Amino acid sequence: MMRYFFGMFLFMPLLCFSQQKDTLVKKTDTIRVKADSIKKDSTQQSTGVHGIITDAVSGKPLAYIGVGFTGSNFGTRSDEHGYYTLTAQGSFRQVKFIFMGYKSLLKPITPGRDQVLNVKLESSQTQLKEVVIKSARKQRYRNKGNPAVELIQQVIDHKSENKMEDADYLQYDQYERIAFSLVDLSPKFLNGKFFAKYRFLLDTSQVADGKKQPALPVYMSEKLSQYFYRKNPEKAITVQHEHKEVDFNSFIDSKGLDTYLNRLYGQVDIYSNNIFILTNQFLSPIADHSPAFYKFFITDTIQSGNQKLIELSFVPRNRGDLLFEGKLLVTMDGHYAVKGADLNIDKHINLNFLRSVHIHLDFEPQAGARYFLVKSDLKADFGLFKDKGAGFAGERTVFFNNYKLNTALPSPFYDGSSSQTAPDTGKIGPAFWAKHRTDTLAGAQAKVYSNIDSLETIPSFKRAMWIAKLVIGSYGDLGPVQLGPFDALYSFNTVEGTRFSVGGRTTPEFNKSIYLEGYTAYGFKDQRVKYYLSSAFSFNQQAPYLFPNNYLKVSYQYDTDIPGQNFLIDKGQSLLESFTRNKSDLWLYNRIFKLNYVRDFQNHFSYNIEFKNWQQQPAGTLVYQATDPLNNHPVSRLTTTEVNLLLRYAPNEKFLEGTVHRFTIPSKYPIFTMGINYGVKGLVNGEYNYLNLSAKIYKRFYLSQLGYTDVTLLGGAVLGQVPFPLLAILPANQTYVYDSNGYNMMNFLEFVSDHYAGLNVTHYFGGFFLNKIPLIESLKLREILSFKILYGGLRDQNNPSIHTNLYKFPTYANGAPATYILGNTPYVEAGAGISNIFKVLRVDVIHRFNYLNQPGVTPWGLRFSFSPDL
Repeated sequence: MMRYFFGMFLFMPLLCFSQQKDTLVKKTDTIRVKADSIKKDSTQQSTGVHGIITDAVSGKPLAYIGVGFTGSNFGTRSDEHGYYTLTAQGSFRQVKFIFMGYKSLLKPITPGRDQVLNVKLESSQTQLKEVVIKSARKQRYRNKGNPAVELIQQVIDHKSENKMEDADYLQYDQYERIAFSLVDLSPKFLNGKFFAKYRFLLDTSQVADGKKQPALPVYMSEKLSQYFYRKNPEKAITVQHEHKEVDFNSFIDSKGLDTYLNRLYGQVDIYSNNIFILTNQFLSPIADHSPAFYKFFITDTIQSGNQKLIELSFVPRNRGDLLFEGKLLVTMDGHYAVKGADLNIDKHINLNFLRSVHIHLDFEPQAGARYFLVKSDLKADFGLFKDKGAGFAGERTVFFNNYKLNTALPSPFYDGSSSQTAPDTGKIGPAFWAKHRTDTLAGAQAKVYSNIDSLETIPSFKRAMWIAKLVIGSYGDLGPVQLGPFDALYSFNTVEGTRFSVGGRTTPEFNKSIYLEGYTAYGFKDQRVKYYLSSAFSFNQQAPYLFPNNYLKVSYQYDTDIPGQNFLIDKGQSLLESFTRNKSDLWLYNRIFKLNYVRDFQNHFSYNIEFKNWQQQPAGTLVYQATDPLNNHPVSRLTTTEVNLLLRYAPNEKFLEGTVHRFTIPSKYPIFTMGINYGVKGLVNGEYNYLNLSAKIYKRFYLSQLGYTDVTLLGGAVLGQVPFPLLAILPANQTYVYDSNGYNMMNFLEFVSDHYAGLNVTHYFGGFFLNKIPLIESLKLREILSFKILYGGLRDQNNPSIHTNLYKFPTYANGAPATYILGNTPYVEAGAGISNIFKVLRVDVIHRFNYLNQPGVTPWGLRFSFSPDL
């Protein structure tokens, strides 16, 4: 993930210009579209208008003024500097400007032309006279007796009746657009020879700090969908009808990137206690306990016709916390509903690479005097440096319309999936989007899709994309074949010494159903060649590393491994795994044959059926030897044959698909896994009968301002009499890199059990305490606490001191015991860490509480990891 996101940032100026993707799906009967709306209309004129909107008295620019062509549903709003741009297909003759507190204004325009129209709006407000109370000394802010706090408490008390989900049934249409641009480009770069061939991509209409500034649009996605809600029993369904996006699947997972950006620029629900954006939870200014974290002030009273509104401003009590600052417009009709909201984030907040965030929400009255959201606009700018240098400007705009309350659909409809895509993918031309976008695209945005094809012919772009894909995915693309993974090119260990590895695999260009993969490695100390070969047949013509899996795979591998570490899961060793504390020379040479059938389902349930024949040969100082003094010759190899089943269920899972693994985007939903391994004696030289069961449950708990907690429950059991290599070898971590799933103060092969249960808890405070310490707060450090406890044991039937036919537990070269039984006392370790050091480094101090008298054990340890994050 670190390689992926840093690579994306470094190469984003070029990676986003790949090829256009139109995944436009026909609407079902739930939305009726007139037949003539689908016909392509290439002869219709386009009318455009742009300019700046100012106050007629003060001359100040007016932000978020509604602008629309009369007699149509095309509209937009001015930005925070008063600039607006509105373009649509059609011959429009009049444009309307409207905003609460100002007189509506109609202006004639010339149809079929692009024109400039600057306007001044006159106030229609009747403002109450301001009463200023001055004191000889500064007043301390208090909640008690504060009219602003009393007002926000009324808003909080009326949340349930004002939120949309208060209705028994609800449905609405939604148009969503995400756009990403590269901004703050230096004139030297823009005017240089390298950029000359890309200059046609520039957007010169964007405004920053009141001035036009060139920007480079690099990504855009549009969706049309419909939302359905039933209150009891509660069910929410989103049906996506149309989707159009810039596609760079040849570089990264476009669908996963779209999912991640939607989560980054999340859906803003002001009525929720917490608003999840920028991978963090921000406390809503109308959360149940918001007066404990915000200061509130009444800053204006507005009378417009029969409607009276109060402008309520708010600021964080501590500017380093995950809080907003801004303003709310609250109705004074007894419902205390939110009419509008402006939310900003202080750039000094404990978030990385963030320059600015602005959220604007508009609400309009619906049936039953409720105010429902009609537009949500979130803008966020990022850069490696806060105040200078190139950066990214992203915006997610969502329009909501056609609200229907208490209109139930047939009951079977609500039995469907929560996330659906309408069937029968179609190809609908640009004319359809031009007519059905609730908003209009700026000139450069409208050209993003069409500009993509031109880039694919530029050699410098192709080279940059190749390098970017190599850095991010660790594979070099050579058409039907990829070379890699390059992060496993070099490593070293005590058995092999210096090790080099080269490999590759085929791509869909070779064959969409057949996928070949392999590598070879050589150790200069043991002078042995290792290798891996596999062939997979995909029943859905999807690469085995892409969702959904449906393939049959056969593989054979000869390589080294440390018992219990499972390098073989990744089919290789990386350089970071080469650095270990103490000397680790308990190794294996493995020969593994596998036959797997893997199947994923759209509900994110999956299974993996496996046949596995495994030959283990001890290496280094590891010896397989029976405890029987009359028959204690070393065993050269151990062979087992297993039939295995792995089950996994991750409801509502979203992920990014890498070149080898999927990276789950964290959420509140749990992940369940269960494994069943059945060893068969006599089948293909299998030496033991046994049953190995394992299970794990993972869940993240979000705790608002206190951060979040990751909790993992795990357990397992081995049934049958087996030697120690077939027992549960507890996952130790003897490297200096922190392992969230392993025991970081435990040595390799230190503990074995035939039954165990454990609990891992890690809490991430996100700087909640350090943000409040002067001087330290500017460093933006973040606190982490971890705790791991593991119970286990060994039944008499698997104890080699009782049954002499079982293998002796391993010893070190000096004869000291290397492996122990986890007794009645559980293994316990805990840690305290600081992350976000220099924005990328995490350091943990780990304390081991027991089993301290064993060789090579220390009670304290320092571990690190690289984990760049927002």
